[in-house]
Amino acid sequence: MALQSRVDIGGRERVPSRIKSFSRRGGRMVRQYEDLLAERGPEFVIDIAAGDTPTTIASDAVVDLTKEFRREAPLVVEIGPGSGEQLVSYATTHPEHNILAIEAWHPGVARCVANAVRGGVNNVRLVEGDCAQILPVMFGLRSAGEEDPARVRELGPERDAENPNSANPRAAMMWTFFPDPWRKARHRKRRLVSAPFAGIAAGVLAPGGLWRMATDWDDYAWQMRDEVEASRYFDNLCAGERPDANDPDGARGGFAPRWDGRLMTRFEERGLEAGRSVHDVTAVRRELGSGEGELDPGTNEPDAGKKD
Repeated sequence: MALQSRVDIGGRERVPSRIKSFSRRGGRMVRQYEDLLAERGPEFVIDIAAGDTPTTIASDAVVDLTKEFRREAPLVVEIGPGSGEQLVSYATTHPEHNILAIEAWHPGVARCVANAVRGGVNNVRLVEGDCAQILPVMFGLRSAGEEDPARVRELGPERDAENPNSANPRAAMMWTFFPDPWRKARHRKRRLVSAPFAGIAAGVLAPGGLWRMATDWDDYAWQMRDEVEASRYFDNLCAGERPDANDPDGARGGFAPRWDGRLMTRFEERGLEAGRSVHDVTAVRRELGSGEGELDPGTNEPDAGKKD
């Protein structure tokens, strides 16, 4: 997770500030989206107590996902749905699933709502803000409210049994498709897929659940593969497969086939037109071991253990 470590200034310990793993794109929403969000937003956007900054929620916020979706169903979590093309496409073809999306871009939230309304789906819910801060809160992880990346990594997927959010169902899948690549070397510490965030992802997913990732930046693909294979919470479902000649690790591979459940969006098309290659990484959540502080999730797992 992209967080800044503590530093001593004048002999005093400064509380670490969060380094966002996304860039907040500018631009005002057109009136059409403002009106739609005001009218239909409450159907899709979960109302959560705000945090200290515009992209956070209160660390003690209580969210009951079963109540928000008005049913119990297998859960899918999408990080950064953008305009909601993938989100609504999947929701349309899988009405038996609940899909929770976390989007930091306010106009993106409005566009997701517009697409959901246009698609006539009712199994989608949205939260606006920073997923690295929001997910530990929503799923009752012990790392909720923590800013120190070392501490977040140490706590990993552990749940706080006294937190009511720890009763929320664990996800069968989590998607991280085309996260901000932070192309400059000095900015790569901001990338979302990291060791601390892998622990959070493990806390969101049920045993056997799949973390599906995709990127069109080669060095981010290597990083995704490396983080998954270094994590004690995940196995790379396609370890050793599909090696890339550009990979600095040679024939190591570790890349998944393109998942047929991922819609070809205009964003992905632009990357391909620019000559970039798309790599997929699929991680499977290992069975829970003692000492992780986990509860029995009791969640059905669609597509668990499948490569495509």
